[in-house]
Amino acid sequence: MLYLTRKVGEAVIINHEIEVRVVEVRGKTVKLGLVFPAQASVLREEVFVELEAANRAAAGGDVEAVLNHGVSEPEDDR
Repeated sequence: MLYLTRKVGEAVIINHEIEVRVVEVRGKTVKLGLVFPAQASVLREEVFVELEAANRAAAGGDVEAVLNHGVSEPEDDR
């Protein structure tokens, strides 16, 4: 993994076409601005992981896991 230090307003360019710019830093939260080609896929990590799990379940024939993916049991209010 590559670690870079950037200040607000600074950016990195990936493959001459993807720009990742630091827009704001507030406490432990960093707001990033991204410029990328229309054909590029950009997902939050948690969405990517969920989609990958659903795809693996579907490819493996686990129909119940696919149908129930992302559906959790209601919490007990006791």
